[in-house]
Amino acid sequence: MNSKLPITSAILTHRFERRSFVMGALQGGVGVLLATRLGYLAVAQNEKYQAESESNRVNLTLIPPRRGWVIDRFGKALAANRADFRVDLIPDRVEDADETMKTLAELLALPPDRVRDIRDRLDKARGFQPVEVASSLDWDKFAAVSVRLPELPGVIPQRGYSRFYPTGAAVGHLVGYVGAASAEDYEKERNPLLITPGFKIGKDGLEKQFEVRLRGVPGARRVEATASGRIVRDLGTREDVPGKPIQLTINAGLQDYAARRVGLESGSVVVMDCDTGDVLAMVSMPSFDPNSFSDGIGRIEWKMLSEDDHVPLRNKVLRGLYPPGSTVKPMVAMSFLEAGLDPHATVNCSGGLRVGNRVFHCWQRRGHGTVDMAKGIYQSCDVYFYHFAQQLGMDVIAKMARRLGLGQEFPMPYPGQSYGTVPDPAWKMRKYKKEWALYDTVNATIGQGYMLVNPLQQAVMASRIASGREVMPQLLLNRNAPPPKSMGFRQDHLDYIHAAMSEVVNGRGTAGRARIPVDNVLMAGKTGTAQVVGLNIANGKSGAWKYRDHGHFICFAPFDKPKYACAVAIEHGGGSGAAYPIARDVMTYLFAPDKAVAVLDEFEKQWGGNVQQRMANSYNSFAARFGGSAPKPVPDDEDLTERVEAGRKPDLAPTDAQTDAAAPRAEPDPPFISVPSPPSPPLNPPLSQGGGQ
Repeated sequence: MNSKLPITSAILTHRFERRSFVMGALQGGVGVLLATRLGYLAVAQNEKYQAESESNRVNLTLIPPRRGWVIDRFGKALAANRADFRVDLIPDRVEDADETMKTLAELLALPPDRVRDIRDRLDKARGFQPVEVASSLDWDKFAAVSVRLPELPGVIPQRGYSRFYPTGAAVGHLVGYVGAASAEDYEKERNPLLITPGFKIGKDGLEKQFEVRLRGVPGARRVEATASGRIVRDLGTREDVPGKPIQLTINAGLQDYAARRVGLESGSVVVMDCDTGDVLAMVSMPSFDPNSFSDGIGRIEWKMLSEDDHVPLRNKVLRGLYPPGSTVKPMVAMSFLEAGLDPHATVNCSGGLRVGNRVFHCWQRRGHGTVDMAKGIYQSCDVYFYHFAQQLGMDVIAKMARRLGLGQEFPMPYPGQSYGTVPDPAWKMRKYKKEWALYDTVNATIGQGYMLVNPLQQAVMASRIASGREVMPQLLLNRNAPPPKSMGFRQDHLDYIHAAMSEVVNGRGTAGRARIPVDNVLMAGKTGTAQVVGLNIANGKSGAWKYRDHGHFICFAPFDKPKYACAVAIEHGGGSGAAYPIARDVMTYLFAPDKAVAVLDEFEKQWGGNVQQRMANSYNSFAARFGGSAPKPVPDDEDLTERVEAGRKPDLAPTDAQTDAAAPRAEPDPPFISVPSPPSPPLNPPLSQGGGQ
């Protein structure tokens, strides 16, 4: 029998009170927890949330530091900064890219190809990575964008400083360029400065090598802003600390002149101070304008540069490798003298010399007659060097070549230099597992075969022959550097070589038109023509540009008391006749700038203007042809750096053993004018040791 107690009011009251107590206890517990948490937040976490509240109210913006200047030996700017109005885009803040770009194109009068370039970068950029729209704006355009900011989210107009290279392409390979930091750059440093709109880092050359020194310390600006981002008031600014400058040994005027004087050719010019090793000019042309790269190169200009067969992206001074041709003959003659050969020993040149079962021709097929060492140099007689090189051997020549700087690595602030080849029997055995042959020696004595050098090495060779000292190229100015040590050459040997090289230019030699038009200053030099293809393909003087011979010229002046040395290498110039007029005018600039500039002005009238004007004309031609539909998109900053680097790879040394004699090319004919000859080389050099000065 199931019996239940009747539910009375007392029972109901008891149950209600019990449940009320439980609920009250739970509510009280929650209240205690909330009060405890609020107390913790209000007291213990007071400073933290006060700081966060302040950060929501106050915006801190980094101010990119001004980069340190790159200046020449006289304090003239090679890379500077200039005040700049600019507009950038932050991709992750842009709401409607198409509408934003349409508005900016109207406000800033952007051409179609520029709009396409910006869209390309906007598509590739990471969300945080600023994309430059325009720089170097005038005030009207900058103000026009600024007043439209409420309808242009992600657009950042700002006033600051931009990198500026006054001489443009003349210092492209020398100084390098800057660009926006890539995602990889940011991953390495995790520095918020790298993603600050307008900030750029060194991407190439000295700008990259000395990034830490040139960068400086950023400034900061604190402003009070509303939740929507509207600035209420400026709370304070900390100024940036500019980067430290670097001073080079370069003579800015000479650098610009040499770059312009190369003209329409593809080549390089290096000028050195024989006393100190200071590099006064280091030019590779054609080049690129670092201002364009720093501002963000467009697809039209990229197409123009990347398709140019003159390879403007390659630093030909450090990465160009060439057979030096007859410019090595003074070096070979010096090796003969040091080995004990009498400079008056002669050989009869009838136009060729049989070596084994082959005839090695002289460039002068009619022959030079009786030839001693001096005539062998100033008439560039190949047979003379063929004959005595066989007697003395390649080891003697190779040792002198390395001693004078060929094949040598120099401590220059550039990565990836190419050092070429100074061949000898041991080298050939290591590389090709083959014995050295007489024809290898014969080829090497006229700067052909396996021998490869870069233009800087040729300039060092000229400097060491001129001074008799172990000159090392210096690019960072150090006025307290110790003088180079003597190489221990006999002074009479140096005098003999100097006199013979002076005869090349000032007497009976192969470069009479290289004489500099300055009273009481004589220049000594040596021509060189380097074969590119065999005579069965082209004659080396005309025809397709890529089949023409390279032209070389090394020189120093004054010949009797050398101060400056120069090396010029012209790719596919058809021979040394393309090189020595450039060397003549560059050296003239050092002694008589007005005369040199007058000559250049006349040339530039024929060439269609100076370097900047010709590059602008080329750009306009490409733009007219392709307009906004240039087929090759511009690479992003990271890809651009890689492509520039890839474009600078030098020609490689021969991969196969060369077993044929290199046919010597004709040297330029001397001018048919009467000129006073310099002092003749001494007939009986004294036996005393000289100081090599």
